[in-house]
Amino acid sequence: MARVLIANRAEIAIRVMRACQALGLEYVMVYTEEDKESLHVRLGREGGGKVFRIASYTDPNEILEIADYTKCDAIHPGYGFLAENYRFARRVTLRKRPLIFIGPRWEVIRELGSKINTKAVAQRLGIPVIPGSDRPIYNEMEAENIGMQLFHLQWEEGIKHPAILVKASAGGGGMGIEEVTDLNQLRAAYRRIRRYAKREFGDEGVLLEKKLPVFNHIEVQLVCSRHGERVHFGTRNCTIQSISRQKRIEVAPAFDIDYQYQFNPKEVIKKIIYYSLKMAAYLDYDSVGTWEWIVTPEGKFYLLEVNPRIQVESGVSGLIAQIKKQPRGVDLVKEQIRLALGEKLKYKQKHIYFQGCSIEFRIVAEDTKQGFRPWGGTITKFKFPQYDWLKVYSHVPQDRPYTIPSNYDPNLALALVWGKTVEEAKKRGKQLLEEIEIEGKNTQGKPIVTNIPFLKEKINVILRFVTC
Repeated sequence: MARVLIANRAEIAIRVMRACQALGLEYVMVYTEEDKESLHVRLGREGGGKVFRIASYTDPNEILEIADYTKCDAIHPGYGFLAENYRFARRVTLRKRPLIFIGPRWEVIRELGSKINTKAVAQRLGIPVIPGSDRPIYNEMEAENIGMQLFHLQWEEGIKHPAILVKASAGGGGMGIEEVTDLNQLRAAYRRIRRYAKREFGDEGVLLEKKLPVFNHIEVQLVCSRHGERVHFGTRNCTIQSISRQKRIEVAPAFDIDYQYQFNPKEVIKKIIYYSLKMAAYLDYDSVGTWEWIVTPEGKFYLLEVNPRIQVESGVSGLIAQIKKQPRGVDLVKEQIRLALGEKLKYKQKHIYFQGCSIEFRIVAEDTKQGFRPWGGTITKFKFPQYDWLKVYSHVPQDRPYTIPSNYDPNLALALVWGKTVEEAKKRGKQLLEEIEIEGKNTQGKPIVTNIPFLKEKINVILRFVTC
């Protein structure tokens, strides 16, 4: 029986643990002092796994030391932290006592770890990408020249308020991005992003791109085996985000078939799935992964980036999926682990079906009226309703107070609803948001602030094109 070290925290650690249990695998969990109240720690112990305290989720030496001590066979990095660190993945698989890295090969992670590398691969394959620089920019004057070209391009297109995005090449998940609407702002923004990129990613590479004022952020979910098998699990729409481009509502499938768009959504979906699979085949991609796209109101589409890992929102795709004659619902974390351990898919694309619509709400302790500022304090009541159409992933205990660690993002839960139609899913989503009960106070005695009002407001515009 294989043993898996879960090198992550909170809800994803719980999801990986449950996937291991479903597969009959042993597991080891870790936590930091700040996370000692997290539900993933208690559930790990109650589920029969071993649980160890560590100083940091990002220390490879500590993670591998525990893996060796507990005789683990594989490491699941979850998302964030070490999940997209190709050096860590390489070390895991090439060390004297090699382990299985539950994710793509390290060479693939390295290739896709830079937006510029990803863009270069896409262009090589004839895949549309957003206009902008095609290599890292390390010189301010060069950045300014490219910025000027992008502004002129938009003026020629008749765009009244042109803008460009300055991005950390090695960034991901909406991190390391700044918008520039005036050329006079460009050098300062470039310097900030370059410093941020060096500090956070160890790579000063900066990418400049044309900003598309109105678009939908679309994802294609792929599942690939180490035997050259590749299938997709449909699309998601992740357009509703915070001002720092952190996703807040995800919907599957990506478009509403009952809504009149300016383009044929079925044709766009068909093409972006085709290109995603084409690129996966070129890279010999061998795990779960997400191809992220930008789609304009006119139906133009551009590859944005590739996330070579399990994503937070993978559950929303799994909720509408069905394999062969099995019940609706596919655990993509479970599939990821199973395939990493060397198994074959056991199904083909023709065996995958999709039913209804699913919406995922990220419940976060943040003040959306104050720039999505994180809220810190202690939660004293945390209760979700129970319905057969609702699934909740959370590390927040419901039977005792929980102090939100200031070291990590104040994410509280992922709440997923399912409906036969988009409208039914929206109706159920509104019902859920009304019935959630969350209470708490900070050190000044002020009540907890969450993004639930923001989610209530935005649910009405999901799957639509609105100004970003």
